[in-house]
Amino acid sequence: MASDDLSNVPLQELTGAVAMTAAPVPPAKSPKLKLYSFWRSPCSKRVRIALNLKGLEYEYKPVNLLANEQSDPEFERLNPIKYVPALVDGDTIVADSFAILLYLEDKYPQYPLLPQDPKKRALNIQIASIVGSSIQPLQNYPVWNFIEEKLDSNEAIKWTQHHINRGFTALEKLLKGCITKYGTGNEIQLADVFLEPQIYGGIKRFGIDMSVYPVLARLHEAYLEHPAFLAALPEKQPDAPSL
Repeated sequence: MASDDLSNVPLQELTGAVAMTAAPVPPAKSPKLKLYSFWRSPCSKRVRIALNLKGLEYEYKPVNLLANEQSDPEFERLNPIKYVPALVDGDTIVADSFAILLYLEDKYPQYPLLPQDPKKRALNIQIASIVGSSIQPLQNYPVWNFIEEKLDSNEAIKWTQHHINRGFTALEKLLKGCITKYGTGNEIQLADVFLEPQIYGGIKRFGIDMSVYPVLARLHEAYLEHPAFLAALPEKQPDAPSL
């Protein structure tokens, strides 16, 4: 008759039996990031560049600004002011490109965009603020549509060109003497993430003459050689119109 006494059974046999019946459960895979974006939006492009630099996979969720999809109640829940981009990371929702970029810096520190040196850090934030506060908001669709309605499309173009040139003049002075590969160093940083979409849009959409901005023009060429910037180009996004 077999005995139930296990006192003489080697420990490794006991633990092996337990291991077979209690195999470890693999950790749940983190939910993929979702980016609500419009292909031509420079604000959305900033975030696309940062996600590419940090090597983060994300699901692209198009929001057609021309079809007023930003006013859909579902999107308004994500961003009450109804602008793109908006980022969903699990149960975290962050809207506004600057806020998203700072969130990514804290949550995903790989490939940091802000240097530790206080002087360089301040310069990056200053450049980002000039683009994000003094240029881009004055060329977005609500402003453009308002001027076009009150005056005409030619006046809207003049308005936009005036404010872009004003901002570019300030940025050119701020970066005078820049000899590094990118705006504030030899690695891509926050300033570059803001500069490139604005320069690209200024050239492509508004016909800005970059010959009067030699530093910005040189940086633009360098950006267009970087894979993270190339992958974020408007025409490469899934909601870009087919040619």
